[in-house]
Amino acid sequence: MQMRRLLGLGASAAMIVAACSGAGGGTPAPSLPTELGSTQGQTINVLAWPGYVEDGTTDPAVDWVTGFEKDTGCTVNYQIFGTSDEAYTLYSTSPEQFDVVSASGDASLRLVRGGFVQPVNLSLFKNYPDIFEALKNKPYNTVDGLAYGVPHGRGSNLLMWRTDQVTPAPTSWAQMFDPASGYKVSIYDAPVYIADAAVVLMKTKPELNIKNPYALDETQFAAAVALLNQQKPAVTQRWVDYLKQMDDFRAGNANVGTTWQIITNFLQVEDPPVPVEVIKPSEGATGWSDTWMINSKTKNLACAYAYIDHLTSPEVNAQIAEWFGEAPGNSKSCALTADTNHCAIFHADDDAFWQDVWYWQTPTEDCVDGRTDVKCKGFDDWIKAWTEIKG
Repeated sequence: MQMRRLLGLGASAAMIVAACSGAGGGTPAPSLPTELGSTQGQTINVLAWPGYVEDGTTDPAVDWVTGFEKDTGCTVNYQIFGTSDEAYTLYSTSPEQFDVVSASGDASLRLVRGGFVQPVNLSLFKNYPDIFEALKNKPYNTVDGLAYGVPHGRGSNLLMWRTDQVTPAPTSWAQMFDPASGYKVSIYDAPVYIADAAVVLMKTKPELNIKNPYALDETQFAAAVALLNQQKPAVTQRWVDYLKQMDDFRAGNANVGTTWQIITNFLQVEDPPVPVEVIKPSEGATGWSDTWMINSKTKNLACAYAYIDHLTSPEVNAQIAEWFGEAPGNSKSCALTADTNHCAIFHADDDAFWQDVWYWQTPTEDCVDGRTDVKCKGFDDWIKAWTEIKG
């Protein structure tokens, strides 16, 4: 049924008609498409997180490309990336190579400000009304009142430990930042990890008055960097590929660290199972909320819209959420997951769980917490600091 709706969308008109802003004397709003032409014969290149675009190559039973191509006449090519920084580099250095990208919050705003992605007409996505309201109109997917994509799914960074090596069980991120704990620590390898230190400081050093871990002025930023340098002697692994984190926990080379729920799930069901548990610590956590975005220069707009609508449909979004290991973005997906407990495990519709999860966001000199009396550290500063921390 969903494929037929997409096909109807693609065949609904023969051309793209731009909607122009004509009111007032201010700067005109960017033009948005009001109709989409035929999808037949178009090819889109998709840049995506691993597991978001599967065509049966990884597992013949996991395929949300082939049927879409048959029903719409689109051809889908894809390339995966390992971090938001890699995605931004690929997109910004080859601005016309990709038509669609799955962007986490620490890449999406950079793509918007660089002019690499375009605002979208949400009314052309039939599945948008079913997206969880908590994912809409966020600063990483909506700028100046314009939506720059469709939310896809979300997840929280969590604290995992080996129960046979770490006692008592940790309850706080702060314990992981204390080398005296004796932990062998595994952390996510990206500049955005500085925000994890800021989350700790929000609770342990309230005098710093950090209100948003992505809005750090000179003093706050220096404190976060100092905390990361304090943690450094205990760090035995920095990971991007979650399979490598699994290897280290399996071998006992790491016994506590920042992780994803799916990693814990995989380790717990191995034969023999790896003795690990996971929590969202008392300070809260960072996390991700991903958005499907469209290249500002794409010549394949009909297929770009159709494929995003396909990926965020209840059926396909449910499949991706289970395969990747996250909460789906479509509220109707929870009733369609193969594991009836999936949405409960990943807190898909548990608004209270997300209240203290700080989704990745691009730090800017204009403080994203609303302060105007100071300058915050921009992402270039975060990159430089992270490089120095790693040594």
